Amino acid sequence: MRIVSWNVNGLRACVKKGFLDFVAEDAPDILCLQETRLKVEQVPPAVTGLEGYSAWWHPAERPGYSGVGMLSRIEPKSVSLGFGPKRFSDEGRTLVADFGGFLLVNGYFPNGGKGPERLAYKLDYYEALLGWVAERRAEGRSVVITGDLNTAHMERDLARPKQNRKVSGFMDCEREWMDRYTESGLVDTFRLFEEENGHYTWWSQRFGVRERNVGWRIDYFLVSDDMTSKVQKAAILPNVMGSDHCPIVLELDES
Repeated sequence: MRIVSWNVNGLRACVKKGFLDFVAEDAPDILCLQETRLKVEQVPPAVTGLEGYSAWWHPAERPGYSGVGMLSRIEPKSVSLGFGPKRFSDEGRTLVADFGGFLLVNGYFPNGGKGPERLAYKLDYYEALLGWVAERRAEGRSVVITGDLNTAHMERDLARPKQNRKVSGFMDCEREWMDRYTESGLVDTFRLFEEENGHYTWWSQRFGVRERNVGWRIDYFLVSDDMTSKVQKAAILPNVMGSDHCPIVLELDES
């Protein structure tokens, strides 16, 4: 099973920059999207008409803001828009799909860079989602979390850690929540295969930054530790253009 996650930074814009070609070439079984920035009725017909895929969308109430979506060749048992708290659902932050063997959480975690109120909102989201995961794990469910987590966990996860210690996305209080996620038994799948730095998923849109690979790794696939043996591959696709983020990949053994 091949799962791809991509913050498209506006789906309609990404469609004009090669999104459909990417889907045709990569042919993921499941494609999770973040920052779609549209209402359901605004999804381009070329996307809703992708052969073999069913689609689910969780838009924000605010037009042109946030939003997540999922395209899948595999029919889930159920799909939930959000995981509980209304104040997160109002921003279209989360989509949860039950694929039987695991729950797939597609999340667009908040950005904490617009003042103390938004930072607190971001940390509240981390806390609420981790609590929800703990409840599902207590029920015996396996969990996969993917999406734009909006935090680089370790110094090796961004090109310039010293210069960004006080910047949202690499602040100690945010990184501590990443510690809590991994300490709870959630595994960063990319680090099962690659320990070195220099591997990023987001680059500023300032001129030349992506070409010089001055980036951050803020997009992840986390799996509950009972699923580690099923992880066959975890990768980043930095050469895929169309957004300021690039797609990431998780391949699972379906047996």
